[in-house]
Order: sequence, then structure tokens, then C-alpha cells
Amino acid sequence: MNKRVLVYTTNDCIECTMVKQVLSQEGIPFETRNISENPEYQKEVEKYGFLGVPVTVLENRAVKGFTNELKDIIELAKA
Repeated sequence: MNKRVLVYTTNDCIECTMVKQVLSQEGIPFETRNISENPEYQKEVEKYGFLGVPVTVLENRAVKGFTNELKDIIELAKA
């Protein structure tokens, strides 16, 4: 399980916190990229087709928010 998971976040984002908590509970390491602290990260989010966060990325797959699609990312990360 050495796949790189990225979580784009902002300060005071409840959904972002929930995504990070679930990934931690599942034992999935991830890198946090805070768009409030680095404007370049906002550009990266937009390249995935999103304007807001949280955006969770694994390989060529990106999902927005705390949704059922996040389960797919988790399963892929565990594989």
C-alpha cells in the first residue's frame, strides 16, 4: 500500500476534516495540500475539474467531498 493519496483542503473545512479522519482510521497515508496556504494548490484542484475542496486524489482518480466515491479511493489505496 504505497500509493500516494492527496487531500486538498482549507482551514476550517468540516468535510475536509472528515475525509482526513476516515483515511487515518483506514490506515491510509495521505499528503495534505492546503489551498489557503498555497495558491498553486487551487490551480491543481481546478485541473481536476473542481473549484472547491475537499478533493481526494489517487493516481488518475479525483473525488470531491465526503461522498460514497471516497470509498472507491479507499479501496484502491488498500489494493
